[in-house]
Amino acid sequence: MVRVGVQADLPEELLKLFPKNGIELVRLPKDLRETVEVEFWVLPFNRFEAEGQMPFVQGVKVMQSAMAGVDWVLPWRRDGMILCDGRGIHDVSTSEWVMTAILASLKWLPVYAKAQEEKKWVGDWKLRNPFVTERTHTRGRYRVLSEELWGRTVLIVGYGSIGAATEEKLKVFGVKKVIRVARSARTEPVEVHAISELDALLPQADVVVLLLPLTAETQGMFGRKRLERLQEGALLVNAARGPIVVTEDLTAVLAEGKIRAALDVTDPEPLPDGHPLWSAPNCLITPHIAGLTPNFMERAFGFIGKQMERYLKGEPLENVVGDAGY
Repeated sequence: MVRVGVQADLPEELLKLFPKNGIELVRLPKDLRETVEVEFWVLPFNRFEAEGQMPFVQGVKVMQSAMAGVDWVLPWRRDGMILCDGRGIHDVSTSEWVMTAILASLKWLPVYAKAQEEKKWVGDWKLRNPFVTERTHTRGRYRVLSEELWGRTVLIVGYGSIGAATEEKLKVFGVKKVIRVARSARTEPVEVHAISELDALLPQADVVVLLLPLTAETQGMFGRKRLERLQEGALLVNAARGPIVVTEDLTAVLAEGKIRAALDVTDPEPLPDGHPLWSAPNCLITPHIAGLTPNFMERAFGFIGKQMERYLKGEPLENVVGDAGY
């Protein structure tokens, strides 16, 4: 019988997705302070809760996360533990958030939401979007009150399963080109550029989507120099991890009106009250919710249930994470 540790408040309908035989469920309270023997540990979503429980959870052979990124687990994972991530589970929800963020930014929805709160009708251009230059905000006698994704170039940095799902959705909107970047180059099944080519590729993109894991190599990857390589008015979309972007540099570049951003992740996180990024112009922020939907929960625990079945049968587990975090 394999003892499986789960968070204490996990709904019964999700537990039904686990194997019917061969496991014993152990509910772990958030404030766990007593030693508990668990062989297969389903990590809670809250990283601080998981880290606090770690000293009291003994006998762990497998740690299974539902999150695509597990950089937060690596500092306190013990030797010999198998760590598995949730790669593939977030493809639908996160790629949908990316598309929503892109379209909301190009259609200037934050501008119009603010105008609605202030009860202002802005169709006559009483309120203009500050990132749009005089060169781009008029077409003859017509005022441009939103933009199109059609015909744009999108650069996806960190081309994995979420990147591929995002590309499929981008095709529907008639983007001119998708440029793919990953740790190493490849040509099959599609052309993917190496991260070493990033600086040359950045100026080509109207939209840059970050889907990278957080590692020693990617932390601070987008500082001032890289941000300034983006073309004027380009949109930076971060659905990866906050520390991949240097917050102070992003805030400064946004304040200068050079680019715009849509962020589901920040550094620090949560973003504290009064932080300058809250009031940075041309910046849409959501509180790290891109992957979290009711459908995601069903996919996540359905996958975790299959992992348990593999473990019970002695079969290889999927999504095993190496020491680098991916």
